[in-house]
Amino acid sequence: MSARSSDASGFASAGRMRARDVDRVDARARLDAAYEEGQLGADEYDQRSQRAQAAQTVGELGQLVADLQPGRNSPPPTATPAKPAELSRYPTRTRARDSDRAATAQLLDAALADGQLNEADHRALIELAGEAATLGELADLTSDLQRPDNAPTVAQPPKTHRRKVFGWAVLAACAAMFAAGFVAVDQPPDIPAGAPVAPLGVVQPVVVPMPNLLTAEGFTTFRDLYRAKFGDVLTDDLTLYPGYAILTRSVPGQSNRQVRYDYRGGFAAGDNPTTRKLNTPVFDLGAVDPAALGRLISTALTTMNVDQGTISDIMFDMEDVSSARGGGSAPTVRVYVSNKANEAGYVEATPAGVITRSSPFRG
Repeated sequence: MSARSSDASGFASAGRMRARDVDRVDARARLDAAYEEGQLGADEYDQRSQRAQAAQTVGELGQLVADLQPGRNSPPPTATPAKPAELSRYPTRTRARDSDRAATAQLLDAALADGQLNEADHRALIELAGEAATLGELADLTSDLQRPDNAPTVAQPPKTHRRKVFGWAVLAACAAMFAAGFVAVDQPPDIPAGAPVAPLGVVQPVVVPMPNLLTAEGFTTFRDLYRAKFGDVLTDDLTLYPGYAILTRSVPGQSNRQVRYDYRGGFAAGDNPTTRKLNTPVFDLGAVDPAALGRLISTALTTMNVDQGTISDIMFDMEDVSSARGGGSAPTVRVYVSNKANEAGYVEATPAGVITRSSPFRG
């Protein structure tokens, strides 16, 4: 079973903050655990899963899991807590600089990448950011966004100039010491006149294309990169998005520890290692038939009753079927479809492409 957050209060505390893709995945995994433990029936599970996929805020996700018990099958937390966008300490009427508008645009770009904004909202907010005249107007555009750790710093009042004055004084003193000959500096050797100079040439940039991971070709490329990085294609759980992926796997040589990774053209370890059950089943990505996955994607697009829907994400994990279908764990692939109207559905299948569950949108 995928390792996701089981803390409903973590969702609720964020309230009106926009939800990221990882927040939606965490909520759906909590619902998966509740279904397996018998807390939810099949119909209610399907309804809540669809609402989780379409949720716009972290508060909406909190309502979907607030009445669930964090039972023994509940996944451990992996998503970082919601953190609001940083606000400037300048008065809101303070005029904005081009650099302030650029910093806001970067935050909006990050929100698009992690699923807080759709493309239409992103375009509209970027246009408003370009026209914003004050810092208050810029703050309004990002007040409901979660802020990543690497987001640009917003405008802040300058610090005192005393340290700068002292620094200039020190630099002036050092310059005087150099001029007086107190400090010896090695001079570079003289280059004879007319000596040949080796041409540096033109350095061509290397561009590594980012495949659409929600295609059979994109999955195959990702799996090859995964094997090159880790030496195998085993994972506790994996979720693919159009341009990035989130996965959890055990620490090499420590089967009782797991680490979450983000893939955005390269694999970056996220949080510190957390506890992992020794008998945690693993998903073998090598068992996935790319051709069958491609057919499953096409089937999801045509049968989920989602008007103008697109593939939002694909999940690979081990589903615990001990209480539902006779025992053990089964490798499961789920393809989710959604549209701009927040309508959603999903189809579930084996790695070979055999469909085991279908949950189309019921309009």
